Amino acid sequence: MTDKERDCWLGFSAFPGIGPLRFKLLITYFGSAQKAWNAPHKKLAETGLGDKIAQHFDVFRETFRPGEYRKKMEDKNIWFITLNEPGYPLPLKEIGTSPFLLYIRGRKDIKWDWDRMVGVVGTRNITTYGAQVTEKITEELIASGITIVSGMAIGVDGVAHATALAHGGKTIAVLGCGVDVVHPVRNSTIYWKIVREGGWVVSEFPMGQFATKGLFPARNRIISGLSRGVVVTEGASDSGALITARYALEQGRDVFAVPGPITSSMSAAPTALLKQGAKLVTEAKDILEELNLNIKYQISNIKNKMQNSKIGNINLAQEEIIIIELLQREALHFDDLVRKSKIDSAKLAGLLTAMELRGLIQQKGGLYLITLH
Repeated sequence: MTDKERDCWLGFSAFPGIGPLRFKLLITYFGSAQKAWNAPHKKLAETGLGDKIAQHFDVFRETFRPGEYRKKMEDKNIWFITLNEPGYPLPLKEIGTSPFLLYIRGRKDIKWDWDRMVGVVGTRNITTYGAQVTEKITEELIASGITIVSGMAIGVDGVAHATALAHGGKTIAVLGCGVDVVHPVRNSTIYWKIVREGGWVVSEFPMGQFATKGLFPARNRIISGLSRGVVVTEGASDSGALITARYALEQGRDVFAVPGPITSSMSAAPTALLKQGAKLVTEAKDILEELNLNIKYQISNIKNKMQNSKIGNINLAQEEIIIIELLQREALHFDDLVRKSKIDSAKLAGLLTAMELRGLIQQKGGLYLITLH
């Protein structure tokens, strides 16, 4: 793609009257964004824009300066990628309304495993129970190398992103506004941590676009489109998470729901989804097995946690790292370690004995504990 063609894609994205479907019509008719950009008003009106939008576009293209726009993006460390360029998220190419351009704030050098993406969504009015189950499932998904996708709203979204970051995982926040607009402001700490440490903040909306209620459904289709499956942990009967779940089904994604107290109004959305055939989830393993994803552990994350500990310089086998990761979360009985680690019981017994002798773990009252300081 030439620089001029790329600038025209950017220009169409910055114009508020053209979304994925209209842009596709233009490309199909004219053959390129540059030809469409330079087309006369009459031709634009005839190819799906209509006279009114074509008039607005005439004014817009006279004043839009791609070089100035790109400079503003660079000043804010924002970059973009188009639908037909290498590096565009592969799962998004599968949906019928793929964003033709994504604005991204975050490191360009992150290597994504697009097969290991799970959306975690739910209510803004999160309860203590909802926070607990969202943290639990997110932490378990991160431990198995899953990237968490969510919408950075307060409530479930914020808890999912924050938990992913706290455990050294990757996360993608999809915004219903421009990527330079931190919304909600309450989640600004999460926003900047994602940008600087743990992933991407993405949007199909141009810089400066403020969040409005009407933009969130479009945002939700990107959350589900990026994900292999979507988990709804908590939500009321009118929760926006149900919109994300509907998009997921339309896109051929799996939908998961966490059961909640039937006395809580915040259990209404997961309960409705379960009645409609969503998969019941109580732990990440349920999701990974349904998606046919192997359970693996983030070894680099474990090593990072141990850098300042007294065993930071000791070489550990992969299975020993798995054991330490499990025990960092909670003390476990031998049978629980066998079940969670997937290590043969005879081999596990030998590993535990050796790790006790090295002072890495200890056993108290039948429970194995980690001894990191």
